[in-house]
Amino acid sequence: MNDLIDKQSSVPSYILAVETSCDETSVAVVKDGHVVLSNLISSQVETHKAFGGVVPEVASRKHVEVITLMLEQAIEQSGIRPRDLSAIAVTQGPGLVGALLVGIVAAKTLAMALGKPLIGTHHIAGHIYANRLVRELQYPAMALVVSGGHTELVHLESEGKFKLIGRTRDDAVGEAYDKVARALGCPYPGGPHVDRMASEAEDVVPLPRVWLEAGSYDFSLSGLKSAVLNALNQAKMRGEALEPSAVARGFQEAVVEVLVEKAVRAVREYGSRQLLLCGGVAANRGLRAALQERCAKEGLELVIPPMEYCTDNAAMIGAAAYLKWIRGEGTDFDAKADPGLSLEAWSVQSEA
Repeated sequence: MNDLIDKQSSVPSYILAVETSCDETSVAVVKDGHVVLSNLISSQVETHKAFGGVVPEVASRKHVEVITLMLEQAIEQSGIRPRDLSAIAVTQGPGLVGALLVGIVAAKTLAMALGKPLIGTHHIAGHIYANRLVRELQYPAMALVVSGGHTELVHLESEGKFKLIGRTRDDAVGEAYDKVARALGCPYPGGPHVDRMASEAEDVVPLPRVWLEAGSYDFSLSGLKSAVLNALNQAKMRGEALEPSAVARGFQEAVVEVLVEKAVRAVREYGSRQLLLCGGVAANRGLRAALQERCAKEGLELVIPPMEYCTDNAAMIGAAAYLKWIRGEGTDFDAKADPGLSLEAWSVQSEA
């Protein structure tokens, strides 16, 4: 094993990565865990817009339609010959089981055909290590993960070692944004519309902050979502009409204040050297601006990936898979899709 690790650390690595956990099909080639040679993404937003949300069966079918062509194009754009690839990485979980299966079957087939190792990768580890694509990470670090299915605070004691210290007890941030967006009459996906309206609003509808018990790093958003619906219904019963942008601003300010406060407190308590913002909601302008302002005031280093690495993409999977590659940790070819894959269990097993 040590000879393998020495060999892998002395020559460039080229990891082809596949991401199909939800409604984006993505294939990338990443060099040495942080240099993106290609990163193709096929979005299904227009398809699912008609349904007002992601339909799992439709998502799986769309992945099947494009995955083979995208594998070919990603390799071609990278300038790397297939035989020069070091390993094949794929999102193993969490995610929609049917969508995950499409990527896993494609990755296994390619790995077997080329005689390359397979690296099953955790989707949230990918979001966290998307930050490694733009900056060297310093440990210990704290990651604030905000997406359609996840809202978590993750402590990174060292490279690839994850400890979950806080999570949502009900709705994820992205899920709450989409539900509020529907109540405000916004089309799918609603999160960006709420963000835009909040930034343009002149007035604000005050809404509660949900802090939970003292010292907790958990989050809860279902009550805030209910407060939005309550405010809209009460105004309707009075024959009034609340300005949608004012509601959007009140909702966003309530969400952002709690996220920022708990993230900064966690950084202080755990002695983190960096705060990493991760996940699709990391593209939210209100959250980015609030974190930048607060971290500048507190003297904390904040790392935020560019927009193209915030939403689901395969480059982030290649970055996370590199943690396993340099340690000689692969995945058996009988591995299955795991919608409930634990981030802590996926942590690396040894030092590089």
